[in-house]
Amino acid sequence: MTDCTRRFTRAFKVTDAARHDGAQIKDLARTDILATGVWADTAYRSKANKLWLARHGLVSHIHRKRPRGRPMPEHARRGNATKSRVRAFVERAFADQKPRCGPKIRTVGLARATIKIGLASIADNMRRFVFRRRQAMAIA
Repeated sequence: MTDCTRRFTRAFKVTDAARHDGAQIKDLARTDILATGVWADTAYRSKANKLWLARHGLVSHIHRKRPRGRPMPEHARRGNATKSRVRAFVERAFADQKPRCGPKIRTVGLARATIKIGLASIADNMRRFVFRRRQAMAIA
């Protein structure tokens, strides 16, 4: 999970490749903060996730899936484009981690993969924090 205003990574979950992304939303969505919107790609869109988000007071901004064998309806395409503007900020954090970790995490065990991804997130957050501090000092 990434804070879309400051672009800090707030939470992450490491799973093996066999796990479905959509099943992880309950572990990633934070109910203890004031932010109520959840932006995600189509892998997270399901009735169960939508009900879970509503039960916890979170607003779903999850992309819509294209109907099988048909083109995407215009209203859904426009809605996805609007949601993509916010998601672009979130995806930047993961794009910055790719050069550090590589496209694939090659470790033995989830514990080592979690540490490797966690350290990359910490490094990215520290780099982002220094950037913010320098930016604030230049303004002041």
